[in-house]
Amino acid sequence: MARWHDLIADPTVADAILDRIVHNAHRIVLQGDSMRKQKAAPLLTGTENGEINHP
Repeated sequence: MARWHDLIADPTVADAILDRIVHNAHRIVLQGDSMRKQKAAPLLTGTENGEINHP
C-alpha cells in the first residue's frame, strides 16, 4: 500500500480504489518464515517415493 499512488497516476482514482479494497478491513503485518515452509514434509527421493529405477 505504500507505493499505491506510484502504480495509479490519478490520485483521486487511486484513493477511491484503495478505499473500496480496504473498507472494513484490518491490516496485519506478518514477519518471519511461512508456517507452510516450517511444516512442509521433507522431500523424498525417487526410490522413497515408490519409483523404480530401470537399468
